[in-house]
Amino acid sequence: MASAREMRLRIRSVKNISQVTRALEAVSASKVRKAVAAVTATRAYATKAWQVLTHVAGQPGRANLHPLLVGRSEVRKALALVVSGDRGLAGAYNTNIIRYTAQQFDRYKAPVAYIAVGRKGRDMLLRRRKDVTAEFSNLPAAPEFKDVSAIGRLAVDEFLKGDADEVWLVYTDFVNMGRQEAVVKKLLPLDVEGGERVQDFEHRPHLTAAYIYEPAEREILDEIIPRFTALQVYQAILESQASEHAARMVAMRNATDNALELVDSLQLDYNKARQQTITNDLLDIAGGAEALARTLSRNL
Repeated sequence: MASAREMRLRIRSVKNISQVTRALEAVSASKVRKAVAAVTATRAYATKAWQVLTHVAGQPGRANLHPLLVGRSEVRKALALVVSGDRGLAGAYNTNIIRYTAQQFDRYKAPVAYIAVGRKGRDMLLRRRKDVTAEFSNLPAAPEFKDVSAIGRLAVDEFLKGDADEVWLVYTDFVNMGRQEAVVKKLLPLDVEGGERVQDFEHRPHLTAAYIYEPAEREILDEIIPRFTALQVYQAILESQASEHAARMVAMRNATDNALELVDSLQLDYNKARQQTITNDLLDIAGGAEALARTLSRNL
């Protein structure tokens, strides 16, 4: 059994850890409110942009509208853009997104390359010996579209150059503070029939009316399709950041509760050890007094 001094040191250490986890919980609670506000502010625009993309993809003669809408006859290589966090202490958040990515693409019909957004995801993909072609980390705490637009442009360029025949987006969707879900969305070419999550965006089965473009169809589509595709990446990053902060807040709250329970348990063991020590000291004193009394009685 550990000595009373060792128990005091351990109790002090656990209390210090609980103070750190409580502080991290408070920081994450503040960050998650800002992240949820950012997600809520941009979700409506991203939703409408996705509706526009799916509508454009349903236009007559879509193959002639824009190369980003044209599917390849054979998928020789796919590209997956995986959004994770830069830091740990978020429970199973980072592990879940990489495990979900492995479930989706480990046995895919074509070789898959990865663009990692977040240091933790990059490290785990490399440990699994995946082909990571690019990585983006240390994004701002409150990123703007200009901060992450290069990620979407890279995915678009890879598709246009023919280095990727499909582009997928894997991220964590923020549902509420206690629930975050890993999801996968096909970015390129836009699949209006399959349409992951398109049903969430008021996709209707009836025929859609054709757009009339002015002044120039090609110029408009060259601008909005790559931009709206990059916007989906931006929205996914915002959703993932809100999910990460929520997961970290819950994990730190659980860690604080566990630390306090451990302190109570250690304090009880420490009290028992002190009581045992005091009892032993009293027994030693009583035994010594009894021996001294017997010695004195013999001498008398």
